[in-house]
Amino acid sequence: MIQDLFKKVVSHSKKYGFIFQSSEIYDGLSAVYDYGPYGVELKNNIKDYWFKSMVRMHENIVGIDSAIFMHPKTWKASGHVDAFNDPLIDNKDSKKRYRADVLVEDYIAKIEAKINKEIAKGRKRFGDEFNEEEFRATHPRVKANLEKIADINKRMSESLSSGKLEDLKALIEELGISDPISGSKNWTEVRQFNLMFNTQLGNISGEEGKLYLRPETAQGIFVNFLNVQKTTRQKIPFGIAQIGKAFRNEIVARQFIFRMREFEQMEMQYFVRPGEEMKWYDYWKTHRMKWHKSLGTSDDKLRYHDHENLAHYANAAVDIEFEFPFGFKELEGIHSRTDFDLKSHSELSGKKLQYFDPEINENYIPYVVETSIGVDRMFLAVMSNAYTEEMVPDASGKESERIVLKIPAALAPIKATVLPLVKNKEELTAKAKAVFNKLKPFVNTQYDEKDAIGRRYRRQDAIGTPFCITVDFDTLEDDTVTVRERDSLKQERMHIDELASYIKKHTDLSTLLTKLAD
Repeated sequence: MIQDLFKKVVSHSKKYGFIFQSSEIYDGLSAVYDYGPYGVELKNNIKDYWFKSMVRMHENIVGIDSAIFMHPKTWKASGHVDAFNDPLIDNKDSKKRYRADVLVEDYIAKIEAKINKEIAKGRKRFGDEFNEEEFRATHPRVKANLEKIADINKRMSESLSSGKLEDLKALIEELGISDPISGSKNWTEVRQFNLMFNTQLGNISGEEGKLYLRPETAQGIFVNFLNVQKTTRQKIPFGIAQIGKAFRNEIVARQFIFRMREFEQMEMQYFVRPGEEMKWYDYWKTHRMKWHKSLGTSDDKLRYHDHENLAHYANAAVDIEFEFPFGFKELEGIHSRTDFDLKSHSELSGKKLQYFDPEINENYIPYVVETSIGVDRMFLAVMSNAYTEEMVPDASGKESERIVLKIPAALAPIKATVLPLVKNKEELTAKAKAVFNKLKPFVNTQYDEKDAIGRRYRRQDAIGTPFCITVDFDTLEDDTVTVRERDSLKQERMHIDELASYIKKHTDLSTLLTKLAD
């Protein structure tokens, strides 16, 4: 059932112009996608909401747009040249390649599914008296499975942090993990695979001319720390926000746009006084969850997941996970990066990346708290959350099924569509086009006159349009139109002069931003 939802979201995305396979006429390019007419609108709205929620809603956060190409020493200082690796494993029989840690994580997910099944039984049996925390701690099978998960995570974490990849292979064999496609358990050794794409600068070949496509956007912020701080006269704490493309040569890019080789990130680096990083880490952990819930996502679809295996630069890390159709997966990461990045760039460049704090009369390298979210993953989360199949009354009063994207109105690709009741009445189409032209400067509006009015409603439901405006014969008499709301199907009569302010009021980003005001 869940996988059916995923297939439906993927199919719907192509059918209605949200996402296309890149270079499809040449049979496509693996894990690379293009955003179609409605997809680019939704994607831009997501980015706009994130950027304004960071910069407009915080007086001490500013934006930047750094270049994709950076001096190769940048990636030496950041640790990416030496340590940006994933554990790679091949199956000798199927010839398929996998990330070894993902194979283990998928195994853990199966155990979690068993736990959730037992919890569902317990909740059904005990009703309102059910105590999940106590059930987890006392139910024999649940308790045993939780202990098994903890042991597996501990062993995998120790293997990855120590670099003893032979232990990771031993764990895979001990758990009896098989190839998801062939069922074979005939595995190669686990080895490290660097994820950075590289290219050449101009006509210079060899190491001197080597450039990398950036694997993250954060380093463009760090190398510009002093430029931004001085030109905007920021005082600690302050943040720098950025949206931009990143590139990773993923071993296994899968699950549609969830894991791609070319993707977009929304990152904010928050520079703080050393010793205060955990206070701000907790702040951003809470604030970012609030951002996700502002979109109407239910509590049971979001959760925190603390990292077992910390990155080399971090002293604390947590993921905000969303329940995608294929399970709970990382949507956003919040990391306390300490002073690793600024210190590393200072040492390799010979430039002091310090801040003079007038309050304590001291120079220091700031610590950093990072929030990082993938635009494409957020797009997939919005689509997955919005896709709905439901029975609603049609024009004749009978129940019929409709597919509707219940996207938050402020993020919807098209805010309103103007529909003449019938196509072949020139006075109606002329009036409808006049209404359309009147709305265009204020909200993203569409005009549609093809097919019966019921089909046009369904087409707009399928792309998530919050309001349909029908121009009928009464409009010619009194300049009123029927406004249909997408989710409730409520219809109300309204004067043409009221339309712009009404639609803007219900679809403007301010409807979301006000929820974030502290």
